[in-house]
Amino acid sequence: MTADYEFLTVDTVADYVRSVPRLAQRINPDALVSVREIGDGNLNLVFLLGDATGRGLVLKQALPYVRMVGEGWPMTPERARFEVDSLRAHHALLPEHVVEVFDYDPERFIIAMEDLSDHWVWRGALNEGLTHDGAAAAMGRYVGAVAFGTSALALKRKELAKAVAAAVNPELCLITEDLVFSEPSVDAGRNSVLEQNKKDATDLAADEEFVTAMGRAKWLFMTKGEALIHGDLHTGSVMVRSPEGSNTCDSVKAFDSEFAFYGPVAYDIGCLWANYVIAAARAFALGDEPRAEWALGMIQQTWDGFEGELRARWSDRRDARVWREPFLEQLLADWNEESRLFAAAELARRTVGAAKTKDIETLPEDLREGAARGVLLAARRFVRVRDDSGTPQDLATLASDTLRESRTS
Repeated sequence: MTADYEFLTVDTVADYVRSVPRLAQRINPDALVSVREIGDGNLNLVFLLGDATGRGLVLKQALPYVRMVGEGWPMTPERARFEVDSLRAHHALLPEHVVEVFDYDPERFIIAMEDLSDHWVWRGALNEGLTHDGAAAAMGRYVGAVAFGTSALALKRKELAKAVAAAVNPELCLITEDLVFSEPSVDAGRNSVLEQNKKDATDLAADEEFVTAMGRAKWLFMTKGEALIHGDLHTGSVMVRSPEGSNTCDSVKAFDSEFAFYGPVAYDIGCLWANYVIAAARAFALGDEPRAEWALGMIQQTWDGFEGELRARWSDRRDARVWREPFLEQLLADWNEESRLFAAAELARRTVGAAKTKDIETLPEDLREGAARGVLLAARRFVRVRDDSGTPQDLATLASDTLRESRTS
């Protein structure tokens, strides 16, 4: 397809900043000392700019196709608007844990946002063996703030209806519905695994209980519009920073929410949980058991952050007449169970599907075999946990046992 708007390049970003006075006040387009295209995702161009005074700026432009495939897979650039709207709504609720948007150009689908170049992408930090304690709890708080602040618990009825209508995002939702929930079990030509893991993938697809659970997960994703969720919340969409010499975060920020829509709260939690399991699978494969257990400990930390934030906001709910304490306990129980289901989906799709993780893919093949096998087996076991039992810590223990027995190191 042919785009009807101009793409940014390293050579044209200065002119673009110069043309937008709000941005020219944040960074000097006539004194840029660094301009880099750093987009390593599947969909967008991302430019990091720095000027002579040390100020920075990020420009992100949505392409009209999937970048990793090319023009053969068209994709609406309107997704940039969903990202901007969700980031602004989320930032208003918990600004310390969401990247700040400075400007949006709806004609060229360009988002200008804060420079986080002094942060790590969390997945990269994990793969380098770094520790950023506090990040998992912070992301739990983020999901809790969004679950309360963008839902019927906080918004007036007309406000909620308007917000839901503005966030209808069918094209990107369809990607999730196919790639996450359907294709790991029914290949559409995009799946791949090592030769050594082909039986594991076949066993996954033949597991009737797993496939049925994925049908339920897909149904929930398509029908349960609870809050304006991030929609793709994993360790690759979180930035982390720790002071030099410290393992504790002083900054944690979610970004890259172009898949945002009104969906099930548990989806964001489950995606985070799954990526902690994947980080643990890498650590087990490399023989670092203490680090693997540390990674799995983040499952409980995220849940505790989520539950704590929700409880802290609960007194502000709009209808305390019927939304009493037992209702909150039921919500939490439902979200805990659904999070396991969504975690299973994320584990499977990240192992056999089109968008894999560097955690596993950068391992030597002999180690990757066992890590991938463990992740797929964990996905199948997660859906077998009884609906009314199983704490996040129980899930971490189940994952630990599964990954240990499957490793090939």
